[in-house]
Amino acid sequence: MNLAAAEGHPAAVMDMSFANQALASEHMVKHHDELEKRVYPVPEEIDHEIARLKLASRGVEIDRLTEVQQKYLASWDQGT
Repeated sequence: MNLAAAEGHPAAVMDMSFANQALASEHMVKHHDELEKRVYPVPEEIDHEIARLKLASRGVEIDRLTEVQQKYLASWDQGT
C-alpha cells in the first residue's frame, strides 16, 4: 500500500533497499558462525555491488574514486 498510495519512497529507490536487505540476510546466513549477536552495518561490498547493478540497469557506468576522494570520505565520523 505504501508504494502505491502513500508518500513513501518510490519503487526506484525501494528496489535497492530490498536488495540490501536480501543480500545482507544471505550474508548473515552464510557467515552466521563468524558473527557475534549484535548489529552490523551492511558490508561495503554488498552496497557497492547493488549500486553498480542499479547504475548498469540504467545504462550508466561510474568511475572509481581517486585516493584523495577515498581519504575525504573516510575522514567523516558521522553524516553530513
